[in-house]
Amino acid sequence: MTPETSSPVRADVVIVGSGTAGLSAALACAPLTVAIVTKTEGIGGGASPLARGGIAAAMGPGDSPESHAADTIAAAGGLADPDAVRELTTAGPRAIARLLARGAQFDRDPAGRLALGREAAHAMARIVHSGDETGAEVVRTLARAAAAARHVAVFPSEFAEDLIVTRGRVTGVRVLRRDGARRRFLARAVVLATGGIGRLFAATTNPPEARGDGLAMAARAGAALADLEFVQFHPTALDAAIDPRPLITEALRGAGAIFVDADGTRAALDDGSPAELAPRDVVSCWLERRRASGTRTFLDARGVGEARLRSGFHSVIAACAAAGLDPAKELIPVAPAAHYHMGGIVVDARGRASIPGLLACGEVSRTGVHGANRLASNSLLEALVFGEIVGKDLEAELGPPTSPVPIPDAVLDPAAAPCWLPDPDDEAVLRRAVSRGLGVFRDAVGLRRLLAALEELAPKAGAGELWNMVLVARLVATAALSRKESRGSHRRSDDPRAADVRIRPPMAS
Repeated sequence: MTPETSSPVRADVVIVGSGTAGLSAALACAPLTVAIVTKTEGIGGGASPLARGGIAAAMGPGDSPESHAADTIAAAGGLADPDAVRELTTAGPRAIARLLARGAQFDRDPAGRLALGREAAHAMARIVHSGDETGAEVVRTLARAAAAARHVAVFPSEFAEDLIVTRGRVTGVRVLRRDGARRRFLARAVVLATGGIGRLFAATTNPPEARGDGLAMAARAGAALADLEFVQFHPTALDAAIDPRPLITEALRGAGAIFVDADGTRAALDDGSPAELAPRDVVSCWLERRRASGTRTFLDARGVGEARLRSGFHSVIAACAAAGLDPAKELIPVAPAAHYHMGGIVVDARGRASIPGLLACGEVSRTGVHGANRLASNSLLEALVFGEIVGKDLEAELGPPTSPVPIPDAVLDPAAAPCWLPDPDDEAVLRRAVSRGLGVFRDAVGLRRLLAALEELAPKAGAGELWNMVLVARLVATAALSRKESRGSHRRSDDPRAADVRIRPPMAS
């Protein structure tokens, strides 16, 4: 093992991850000094730039945070925390206003107002868009602000291996550089904003870096985790041999695209109702049942109109073109793919984990707003809102800065493969096993078979990302085996009580 370098990096706050949540937290920490550690080659990595749909916020006439909260809770399978949901939906319009003040460019109607779209399970048109590249626009906006912020320093191409815990408090992270050198980052608080776990699955919309690193670090340190079995499958990933699977945004259905069979006949849910705006878990299960029976499903976007497709859905056009399709003239084959993890590190209303000195925000956290199934376009909103909360809370709690702004090293050769990457063959074995055992439908036999496969793979894991992937897959499979019911995104096909359980808790007064 390569020894640590002699000089640790010091900052008031270390943030691991450079997507929407991490950047939001970093900006809100001012004037505390912040070191952002990211294994990508620069800020703005992760799943955030791939978010196609938009940001849900009660901005339109007749809408309200209460209505947005009701929709969020209704989709959550009875497990949403009403207080956390209220915080999310109340803060939504302010989060959009901050982005606009920082120069974000969102779609406007002819009168110059924000053009609000509608997506699955929303009662109102409340989705703020930047074409179908909303996540990329959000990250560009936040990255510009972070680059101009004097209190923020970014350390790219550095892999956070583990948390440093001193006398029961998190005091930093151990980091592995691209060339194999190790060092410590020491801080008064550490924020994990490392994103999700989609790369554990063979078919996913997530980028390669979504391997569950933050969850693994938190688990090894003894932090509380919850709801790990709840993995949302996006129903309309492009059904093509592309990794990651391009996401065919729900906004396309909101614009008029419909589900059809191969012959163009409109396809409806099992009860005959339209599938286009049903909750994601319902649509994913319906599509998976059709796929298992040998029936392929398509989106027909021809009715949207070629002009609107080419002007408002650039990512869809590009993704289809990569697969040799023209959505203005041809049907788009779709299938579910692992998309978002509702579970994660348990945090309180201020983003604080169960270990002092550790906070989390974004997809790696479990705030309680998503429950068993996330409402469409609430993910970017959660990252913005709770990233801001985490940063503001640290600024208030820690007081004046005590460390100077750290100085990043020269970036190592990006052409050199990072030493923490897993062996491709071992990773492929794991991803296939996880997809078989933890797919849209799960059962005890498949989950136990997965756990056995992970035991066989564990001796090869060593350190680095495969080590994290094996641990997180074990945790998720164990949680899925323990929940012997179907709820939200977790469907147990082997339990006689299996049902689409939708408990709607009352909103607290």
